[in-house]
Amino acid sequence: MMRSGNPALNRNTFLNTRTVSGDQAMTIDGTVNKTSLCLLLLMTSAIYTWNNPELSAVLFFPIIIGTFVLLLITLFNKKMAPFTVPMYCLLEGGLLGGISALADAMYPGIANQAICLTFGILAALLMLYKSKMIAVTDNFRLGIFSATFGIFIVYMLNIVLSLFGVSFMGPLLGNGTIGIVFSLFVIGIAAFNLVLDFDFIEHGAKQGAPKYMEWYGAFGLMITLIWVYIEILNLLMKLRSRR
Repeated sequence: MMRSGNPALNRNTFLNTRTVSGDQAMTIDGTVNKTSLCLLLLMTSAIYTWNNPELSAVLFFPIIIGTFVLLLITLFNKKMAPFTVPMYCLLEGGLLGGISALADAMYPGIANQAICLTFGILAALLMLYKSKMIAVTDNFRLGIFSATFGIFIVYMLNIVLSLFGVSFMGPLLGNGTIGIVFSLFVIGIAAFNLVLDFDFIEHGAKQGAPKYMEWYGAFGLMITLIWVYIEILNLLMKLRSRR
């Protein structure tokens, strides 16, 4: 049974897709190309809002709403991925650019460090996956899925309770030892979700999924990469605040 903590890439991802062949079939190279284009779009809009932080502040909530709508459309209508995923990446880049600019204003250089670490983790895990040094077994999938779901529940509980002025994640969100260890744990789980994403993309290509699933595979990979980046940025801010 195939599981993933990624909402875009899970055991039902290829359930209702027809099998095709030839030029109409999903390929790993095609997914890599789509992912590269998504990264380019994200970084372009991120650089723009980085240089225009007042714009990102004004458009913060509209961007949040826009990314959420595009996320839902893509999740529930995979055939729309070639149209929704580029727009999602542009909006998400605008959001990340503003967040990164704010963090970098507080701790100069922290955004570049987070970017380098994110791509370093991506490259390292891709190499380990391709060399079969990390085996994606059912137990591995179950462990990462369970941990990811647990993290999601903790975050959601904190958001809901914070609306009522209650917070039980003080030590976890703080810059103390518990907070640092928790951030390292979350980064580790987010990073291993990348391995599951690689496995799902490879599975889709072998299964002969339709061509539009290349965009959907890139979409799932981008969701995990963004999560890894945000968690790394959060960890670095905790560490810098201890000085």
